[in-house]
Amino acid sequence: MFENFQDTYLNYISEGGFVMLPIALGNFIMWYVLGWRFYSLRRGSTKSVRDLVSLYIKGTERKPRGLVDSAIEMGVDILKSTNKRRRKLMHEAFAPIIEVTKQYRLLAKTIVICAPLLGLLGTVGGMIEMFDSLSSQEFFSQSGGIAGGIAQALFTTQLGLTVAVPGMIIGRMLERKEEFIQHELDQVIEMVCALEKEQDRDDEN
Repeated sequence: MFENFQDTYLNYISEGGFVMLPIALGNFIMWYVLGWRFYSLRRGSTKSVRDLVSLYIKGTERKPRGLVDSAIEMGVDILKSTNKRRRKLMHEAFAPIIEVTKQYRLLAKTIVICAPLLGLLGTVGGMIEMFDSLSSQEFFSQSGGIAGGIAQALFTTQLGLTVAVPGMIIGRMLERKEEFIQHELDQVIEMVCALEKEQDRDDEN
């Protein structure tokens, strides 16, 4: 069964012309990148940021399981330190987490944009072959003829859209998740800084 699928896929790639291999390679890279982003953009606990900050201060929360959990643990550790530049320290500590949320985003977008353009390039190549065959009245030839040109034009368009459409949808969903995590990181900074002010007032009293 696998061999039949492999043969069918290879025939599909070969009939589509020279752009099919780059599109197929881009498809593989894109799904790897999206899978990596889906795995890395883990929030962690389902509790609210306020509840998590309270639990980490009390020391009752478990080991961090995601980006927001890790950020809150770092923020609470900074809060418990004696250093007064806590906001700056948290921005510096959260910088690697923010970099993780952005990683490979541009690569995924580039593949989504380039896949249909490569498909269009293959379509143009197929149309050129088809019109060339029409001019020489060759319905079938060694290079494909009219039938080969039409097949190449359709196959490349199909594969380009097959790569771009799901990549665009899932990529946008992951971008929304990235924006939500970054918003929660800002909440962590504001909450920890508010607790810092409360501690300073208590120390003065």
